[in-house]
Amino acid sequence: MAENKVVVAFDLYGTLLSTDSIVKQLGQHFSNAKAQSISTSWRRYQLEYAWSLNIMGQYNSFSNITQNSLRHAVAEHDEKLDEDAIDELLRAYHSLVTFPDVQATLGQLANRPDITAVVFSNGTQAMVTNSVRDSTDLSPHSAVFKQIITVDEVRQFKPAPAVYAHLARKMGNSPSSQMADLWLVSGNPFDVIGARSCGMHAIWVDRARRGWMDAAVPDLQPTAVVHDLSDILTVIQ
Repeated sequence: MAENKVVVAFDLYGTLLSTDSIVKQLGQHFSNAKAQSISTSWRRYQLEYAWSLNIMGQYNSFSNITQNSLRHAVAEHDEKLDEDAIDELLRAYHSLVTFPDVQATLGQLANRPDITAVVFSNGTQAMVTNSVRDSTDLSPHSAVFKQIITVDEVRQFKPAPAVYAHLARKMGNSPSSQMADLWLVSGNPFDVIGARSCGMHAIWVDRARRGWMDAAVPDLQPTAVVHDLSDILTVIQ
């Protein structure tokens, strides 16, 4: 890694790509209110499954976790989906739209040779690559990202320390002494505190402007909080 370059690792789902369109897909099968509720449960179980597997020392791909958590969310609402509908919903992850502030920010980032941008995700390599390549909004900017780094090799999920150490090694940094040279950009508080606990800088994208409330580790705070993704370019110097 060139000494004058700053590495910025972007979380994908919930940071660059919005899962709001998933609600619309679910709305083809359920009422609007139930679709929203199932979508919320689906996301919650995605995270709970990943964290449970971390704690148990087990691993399942994020693709399988996504499918299993969808089935759980639907069953919890006393509903059913046939296999074709489930496959359709899973494919929707490959064509998610970006948040409104993403495209302009990536356009600006393309003119920042001092920054090395990568995608850094809990998803599988295939899942994340497909999402970046097939998103109508994101694919025109895919060249901005020098690498797509996932947890496949580590077989653990964020916020496990091994995942952030894996990022460091991939970028040519020492996990024991150079974590402070890395920046994470994420809309997910658990990701932010995971990075901060390992000595990384982390910017939390608070688009809802609700303020930092995560108290899992009260002393861990984001390096910076932004309300628009483009503001990261003034934070990272």
